[in-house]
Amino acid sequence: MPVPLKNLQQMALYLGVVSGGGCALMYYFMQKTFAKKEYYLAALDQLRSQSQALEALGAPPLKVHNLRLTDRKNRVDQSTAQIKIPVSGAKSTGHLYTTSIKDSLHSRWCLQEVILQLNNGQRIPIYHSNMPGGNVEEELETNVSSDL
Repeated sequence: MPVPLKNLQQMALYLGVVSGGGCALMYYFMQKTFAKKEYYLAALDQLRSQSQALEALGAPPLKVHNLRLTDRKNRVDQSTAQIKIPVSGAKSTGHLYTTSIKDSLHSRWCLQEVILQLNNGQRIPIYHSNMPGGNVEEELETNVSSDL
């Protein structure tokens, strides 16, 4: 017994809407999961404690936007996390470039570098760790300059 073409079209439309909505919901939940991570929160705490950076942004209010998960600057593996957090204030917008390294002894993330790069080209160093962690600063510098 053949199925009418109209029923097949309706089923294809329904499945397309459901799967598209599911993908959008998954993307949203992945962004929210990043926002709860230790390396993400530590970087934002450093930004909030830096009055020069907040003044350049025009904060308060400081707005932290969702990460672009498809951005190649956002990389997290078992030992290193490099993320680019979009931020904005009343005066300016920019990105907070952060690098963290996982301390395997204590199983926690240690912030290595935080730099605020404003869209007008101004670059404000927020935090730099003195702990050995490889050439994190050199790699972050490359990422920031290639993003401009």
